[in-house]
Amino acid sequence: MSTPEGPTPPESSSSSSSSDPFAALGLTDALCKAIAVLGYTALTPIQAHALPPILQGRDVLGRARTGSGKTLALAVGLLTRLDPADARLQGLVLCPTRELAEQVGNEVRKLARFMPNVKVTTLCGGVPVKPQVAALTPPPHLVVGTPGRVLDHLGRGSLSLDALRVLVLDEADRMLDMGFADPIAQVVAQAPRKRQTLLFSATYPETIDRLSAGLQRTPVSVSVDETHTADEIEQRFYRVESEARMDAVRALLLEYRPASALVFCGTREETRDVAETLAEQGFSALGLSGELEQREREEVLLRFANGSCSVLVATDVAARGLDIKDLGAVIGWELPKDPDVHVHRIGRTGRAGQTGLALSLVTPRHVPRAEALADHQGFALEWSTLVPVPARVAPPTPPPMKTLVIEGGRQDKLRAGDLLGALCGDVGLTGDDVGRIDVGPVRTYVAIRREKAAQALAGLRAGKIKARSFRVRLLVP
Repeated sequence: MSTPEGPTPPESSSSSSSSDPFAALGLTDALCKAIAVLGYTALTPIQAHALPPILQGRDVLGRARTGSGKTLALAVGLLTRLDPADARLQGLVLCPTRELAEQVGNEVRKLARFMPNVKVTTLCGGVPVKPQVAALTPPPHLVVGTPGRVLDHLGRGSLSLDALRVLVLDEADRMLDMGFADPIAQVVAQAPRKRQTLLFSATYPETIDRLSAGLQRTPVSVSVDETHTADEIEQRFYRVESEARMDAVRALLLEYRPASALVFCGTREETRDVAETLAEQGFSALGLSGELEQREREEVLLRFANGSCSVLVATDVAARGLDIKDLGAVIGWELPKDPDVHVHRIGRTGRAGQTGLALSLVTPRHVPRAEALADHQGFALEWSTLVPVPARVAPPTPPPMKTLVIEGGRQDKLRAGDLLGALCGDVGLTGDDVGRIDVGPVRTYVAIRREKAAQALAGLRAGKIKARSFRVRLLVP
């Protein structure tokens, strides 16, 4: 089988070491240095199995859940095949949502930090097209985007795939679920036939096999075992009548008091109702579903990720691609029909050596699903007992952070360091008072310790950032 045109993966230099699994793969010093700075010291299973064929230029069909390390694998594959001296688009990643595209784009940029003159552009809907057209001149080396917006730019002539070497479809199963089959086909029709194609999916429905057959050439199939051991994730199952589930969710949140919890519901309506009821009961809870506007969705995800919201209620579709570090618990409003979906749900907790907690509510008619799930995962099904909420109970614990919004972003040349400098300088906060800083095109979100949020808000409103005044507000529901 012929491999795509492009530079041969280089031999690692003197920095290679048998104790460095990434250097042992033959990665460049620049990539190894970036990987070390990001704190990766060992290969995850998907990386160990997928990277060798990727680096050989083979097509790869990979199955791996969110948080398995596949983003690093595909990013390393893209950057290894890249020739920075060739000022044309060489790598394209298609993602189902803007959030996932931003995550992948940021990961690629971080890994390319020691590679000079590498340009990475994100192309997604929900934002004006004109600035994107400007960003495509001169062409970037790599583009990460959603199928619809990428197809839009191809139609405008602002994007060309003539020099494409690597095509990646991330969360391919979700893209098909969202109706992107036709846009994907139209994008692929404009790509060179002689290319490397990497396809990653969390599940393997028949549609993925058909997609692979139409896009890939004798792909190497890589599947990571998605079962979880009791040491990684503690699973508890509760029999509960359908109408008592809301009380059950409240009881579980008050009993375990996770710092963050993700509640999975089956429908948009349930998501909205559960989130609103939890908020009325004093929980810091937000809902995430497809009916939200893009900006609302981004702000909900951001607040949950930065610690200014404790409970996120979401559908499976809305939560795909969601990658939250140190997620305390996953609660299932009901068991899904497909055991693999359940495994994918609970895999969001218990990561990076942490223990996780998965709490599942099971109505009488769904008891067979619980039994089938136990069979699927190979454990003995045991039922736990809900602890009644006492008459006098401490109120829900508020989240540790609050989020400030600065009406300025990358277009105003703002950087995270500028915000940190202002907050720790004139405003008088310490580094520990400031959490995650997300700089977007036109606005910036900063997580501040709850008890210092008022001081930060007043200080930024009274002072300047980079000698300029910006509107600042507190993000509230």
